[in-house]
Amino acid sequence: MVSRTVTILNRTGLHARPAALFAQAAGCFSATIRVLKGSQQADARSVLALMLLAAGQGTEVTIEAEGEDEEAAVTALAGMLESDFDRDDTVGVERSPA
Repeated sequence: MVSRTVTILNRTGLHARPAALFAQAAGCFSATIRVLKGSQQADARSVLALMLLAAGQGTEVTIEAEGEDEEAAVTALAGMLESDFDRDDTVGVERSPA
C-alpha cells in the first residue's frame, strides 16, 4: 500500500466538479484508492463519497492506494489535489497500462 498526505489547493476543494474530475481520474487506475480526512474515508471513484468529506481548500487529506498501479495512482491524484486542476476541462491523467 502507498499513501501520501496532501493539502487541497483547488479554490473550491472537492466540491461537485472537482470531485467528478478526481473520481474520473481515479477510475483510470486498477488499484483500490481511498481518500481520508480525519476519521472519514471515501472511495476515490465515488463523487458523492468525495463530496461528503467536505474537504475545502486548505484541507489536508491522505490518498491511499493498494494494487498493481498504486504508486502511479497516488502520484497522479496527489498532483491533482496539489494544483488548481479544476481550471479547465483537462485532467492530465492517462489510463495506466493493463
